[in-house]
Amino acid sequence: MKRREFVIKSSLATAAIGTTSFMKSGMAYSKKTTDSINFGVIGTGDRGGGLINIMNNIPELNVISCCDILPFRLQKGIANTSGKAKGYSDYRKLLEQKDIDAILVATPFNTHSQIASEAVDAGKHVFCEKTMAKGYDGISRLRNKVNSSNKIFQTGHQYHSSRLYRHAVDLIQNGKVGKVTAIECQWNRNGNWRRPVTDPAQERAINWRMYREYSGGLVAELCSHQIDFTNWVLNATPDQVLGVGGIDYWKDGRETFDNVHLIYSYPNGVKATFTCLTSNSKDDYQIKVMGDKGTLILDYVNAWFFPEGNYKKEIQDVDGVSGATIKWDEGKGIPIDIEHADPSTQALIDFKNNILNNTVPTSNVTTGAKAAACVQMGLDAMYNNKIVQWNNELNL
Repeated sequence: MKRREFVIKSSLATAAIGTTSFMKSGMAYSKKTTDSINFGVIGTGDRGGGLINIMNNIPELNVISCCDILPFRLQKGIANTSGKAKGYSDYRKLLEQKDIDAILVATPFNTHSQIASEAVDAGKHVFCEKTMAKGYDGISRLRNKVNSSNKIFQTGHQYHSSRLYRHAVDLIQNGKVGKVTAIECQWNRNGNWRRPVTDPAQERAINWRMYREYSGGLVAELCSHQIDFTNWVLNATPDQVLGVGGIDYWKDGRETFDNVHLIYSYPNGVKATFTCLTSNSKDDYQIKVMGDKGTLILDYVNAWFFPEGNYKKEIQDVDGVSGATIKWDEGKGIPIDIEHADPSTQALIDFKNNILNNTVPTSNVTTGAKAAACVQMGLDAMYNNKIVQWNNELNL
């Protein structure tokens, strides 16, 4: 999310909406009796540290502990709490702290399943950054752990919380673009994706995204958001995936690909493509949902509707605006205007409300597991140069 490009259109007080309560595995969630939620943040790098800064501005969220194995990152995380948080180098010690209500997991991808599972065992609610878990075993273990607990678990696919994205999904599912026939997604950047390293011994800890042992590369770190959106808007998971990628530009010892190109085939015949480059940033981030009546285009914080063929000529009403006064953005279409907050901020507000109100997140362990399984399918397709079928053993 490029927050510098975003102007909040509504106050945080009006951004949050209610959700419905639910029960699973025969156990009702126990409603929290106070409005203050004490957080422990495990992983205080760029993402974890950034979310601490957001939580500092959300009423009732209180970061009281931080953990990171890298001392300079731990110090920065504590500094982001104005020095009030306790510091740990071992996340297990943090989980032993009795006054922590909820855990934010913002560690390398390969550690999510274990840390989040242990947090649930410790009686904590969990906000687990995307992608939820690495590998089918890790996905299944975490999903089963959460489903056998009475704790709130939210996966950090923040666009699931975006009121703009929710509105777009409603429009599409109610026929705005007609019959959906294809979805095209891209997230392109121009840069080597590396973090600076002063001590060579810390290379793999700092640049873990470059190494397959820890990372799912561009698919897990970037494409996963758009894969999650595609599953959501189609209300389905793909039958099969094919794709290619390579280390074709940045010849610097990395193991994860510097470009990926994937095609996911869904049961209703929709083909969804996902492209991610690190050598060209043209058009940056974009989702195009294409149907026989038009195309809905999304970027980080904006959306447009581009009518198709005769529908473009005959359209009379768009979101309550007369066709005679429709605003048209050159080359993109008709803007879709709706009040919404920064998605990461909204996701944390939603998590707070889910805990206080005893409700299931919209980005939950099931949606997170489905997106994670799709990520693994894409990695298997590229690394093994084969068409990968949906793993029915997951029973998602």
